[in-house]
Amino acid sequence: MLHVLFQNVAESLLERCGHHPLTVAVMGKALRKETRVEKWEKAISNLSTYATCAPGPISYVNEKETENTLTIFGSFEFSLEDMLEDSRRLFIALAVLSWADSIPEACLEAIWLGLGKENLFPLIVCKLVEGSLLIKSDSYPMYQVHDMVSLYLDSKTNDSVEALLSKSTAEDAASVAPWLFIFGKESVQITAEQIMKSSLNVLQEKRAIITLEAIVQALMASKSISELEASRASFSRILGLRITDLISIGSTDLILASARAITNIFNKYDYCEYVSSLENVGGIEKLSGLLENCEDPMIQTNISTILAKLAEYGSPETVDKALESIPIDKLADLLTPNTEEWHESVFTVFMSMTKAGKSKATEKMFAYGVDKNLVRLLENGSEVAQYHAMVTLKVFYEFGGPLAHRSLRLGTLTLLPWQARMGLERFVLPEKNVPLSPKPQTFEDLIHNILEKDQKQVLEGMQDLILIVEKAGEPRIRDMIIQSPLMERLSDFLQHGNPEYNSMRSQSAFVLMKLACSGGKPCIQKILEYEIVPELVKMMQCNVVELQDSAYTALHQMLFGEGGSLVLNRIHQTGLIERILHSVESKSIKTREVCINFILDLVQLGNKACIENMFTLQVVEKLAKLEKNSGGSGDMVIGFLKGMDKCKHLSAAERRVMKQQVVRKVRAALKGHKHEALMIASIEACVVEGSGGGSSSGKKRK
Repeated sequence: MLHVLFQNVAESLLERCGHHPLTVAVMGKALRKETRVEKWEKAISNLSTYATCAPGPISYVNEKETENTLTIFGSFEFSLEDMLEDSRRLFIALAVLSWADSIPEACLEAIWLGLGKENLFPLIVCKLVEGSLLIKSDSYPMYQVHDMVSLYLDSKTNDSVEALLSKSTAEDAASVAPWLFIFGKESVQITAEQIMKSSLNVLQEKRAIITLEAIVQALMASKSISELEASRASFSRILGLRITDLISIGSTDLILASARAITNIFNKYDYCEYVSSLENVGGIEKLSGLLENCEDPMIQTNISTILAKLAEYGSPETVDKALESIPIDKLADLLTPNTEEWHESVFTVFMSMTKAGKSKATEKMFAYGVDKNLVRLLENGSEVAQYHAMVTLKVFYEFGGPLAHRSLRLGTLTLLPWQARMGLERFVLPEKNVPLSPKPQTFEDLIHNILEKDQKQVLEGMQDLILIVEKAGEPRIRDMIIQSPLMERLSDFLQHGNPEYNSMRSQSAFVLMKLACSGGKPCIQKILEYEIVPELVKMMQCNVVELQDSAYTALHQMLFGEGGSLVLNRIHQTGLIERILHSVESKSIKTREVCINFILDLVQLGNKACIENMFTLQVVEKLAKLEKNSGGSGDMVIGFLKGMDKCKHLSAAERRVMKQQVVRKVRAALKGHKHEALMIASIEACVVEGSGGGSSSGKKRK
């Protein structure tokens, strides 16, 4: 009998819900534990009451749709009435957000804290998800709402603004304003900006610090590089108006909070714009004073980064003050294999100092043994640390003059990894007594040999040419090579499809590699006049291992040599990435290997646009699919992440946001796979390992 009663009342409830899936889900979850028939009957009655009182939509095309909408809104009211007070408050507060796109969990938690709450956020938000009022992404802590929930929340915007910004404490409003400025409705963003501007006041120190911390946290929650850049530019505009006061007359705590915000927000254009005003108000001296007797690595790296950047774009006086103030010895101590969380900041400081102070800066850094620490990193550091140490040493040698060249001996060079040896040997190897140019007849004879049809004669000619090609760094020899038909002939050899010409194709790739290494940008420019790069890409995709290795090695050296940016641009402009991506899923293990290595090279050398293009082309998803099919441990994706760690064209903030994008993509691609947890754990460990210590942040205020 009871079963029949429940069946009847359930059918009545379905009818009253209009069989709308969302309404049924909301009501069903609200009543899921209720076993009394009278309570179900009351729910039907209450739903009618709530529907009558519910805020109606602004406009609908017909009466039936309006009635359905009111019924849905009524179900929300019923569900909220059945919830705990905390869940109701959080849900209504979410009306300040623009739900046109997904919202990161960190934003919802910031709103929860803005309501004056400290604990239970996971439990409270879970209740909203269970009640079908929030939808949580499976792959990452992001939230969305159903279109009807969003429409309902539009009617509660004023209530939420009142709760979060008008009737809350000034400190709670300051903590949530940056989040609403990024993720709020347009009308809410205006109010949030006004609160931020009023809070960034040296007379309101605690509010200012809270605002600065929230700005950094909101920025780091960006879902994409385009969103990050838009947020960064907006925050820079607001912070720039106050920065001279915050640093020149602010307290120590306020300056430190400002410094952390600056290192995450400012780009070179911001430093250029504000350096003179900071110089005029004594900001350089104020920042320098904080480094005296300071032992905190976070303070050392943040303040030193700002001083080094100001020196890079400031006056000679600022350069001298920065060189005098930055604790080079303490920063050098952070360049060990065990302190990798500080490496990115330290490398940034040393690079900016070198560009600003040139030989004067490098002399000081050599005096403190920075070069020795870099060499030790080359010997014992991680792959990423080795790369950045090599790049930094190369900059030292380029700007440092004779002292720098004497600091690294040939004996030490032989102990380094091969990548480091290749990158540094031109600064270390002794000069050879090379004539200004080879005898013209000799060079012409060699060119004549490679123009012949006899394969043996051609191969011998190319082998003999190597000695001359290795001296292409000397202008007269380089010009002679460029003006000869050598490049065109090598391009022709690469296009031979007959297997009997494989040796000539392989040797041609080797000669081109030597030209790229020795001849630099002028030779690269000449190479790009022919279809050499596309032909090398084709060679990487053939099924002959020797040719694939030769082609990849040649392209790798072209990319990493002087003029590599020209090759990178050509690859992107001609759509070669798409061709390479097609081969990532090849059945040939060797083809997959060289193509993946090449993609990782492009990540390392690329910029924001390049990596975003790779995201669009679903490179990460393809790598994750390969991992899934091969039962891998995440090494391919980790290689992609390490490539971003090595990329010098990304800021720390951009790198963090892109890494989170990678994690989200991998989670979605691996969902349900038996090794999902293991691979995700390895990838997330790599993300954490590569994150700079100076950029960490907590969620709670003190």
